[in-house]
Amino acid sequence: MSRIGKRPITVPKGVQVTIGEQNLVTVKGPKGTLSQQLHPEMIIRQEGDVITVQRPSDGKLHRALHGLTRTLIHNMVVGVTQGWQRALEINGVGYRAQLEGKTLVLNLGFSHPVRIEPPPNISYIVGERKSANDPLALTVVGIDKQQVGEEAARIRSLRPPEPYKGKGIKYAEEKIRRKAGKAGKAK
Repeated sequence: MSRIGKRPITVPKGVQVTIGEQNLVTVKGPKGTLSQQLHPEMIIRQEGDVITVQRPSDGKLHRALHGLTRTLIHNMVVGVTQGWQRALEINGVGYRAQLEGKTLVLNLGFSHPVRIEPPPNISYIVGERKSANDPLALTVVGIDKQQVGEEAARIRSLRPPEPYKGKGIKYAEEKIRRKAGKAGKAK
């Protein structure tokens, strides 16, 4: 048995989970509604406020899908109750981020500012710099974990961190391996 797959999912109060045909799972909560089509062979049961996922056989495919299916449902339940967020840091002289309405405007050393329109159910939070040397905090917030991660990766890809000065956009928990610069010419 999958250690993750056999763990039951407790549905909190205020969250409604419906399991439709072909394992179409819809989760409604205070922050919104998420729906996802899961593999039709997996057995998803809801008894009261507990959801369990079982696999039809011990075949390789079913073993692989067991934990995945449970995790996807759990991520939807957490998303509609607490939401998901991914923190980014912007390092570099002159690198700035600001919100104009819902649009994120980034100044990243290009000849033009980069404007990013948020997808549905995604929003941005721009923090304050405490001093000139501190990184600028940027947080991507939403109810769909996958969409939040993809949006954070898309923003990071605009100016990935470089190893010499550490300038660029990085995840808050990411460690950048720094390199030494060129050695000076010996006389």
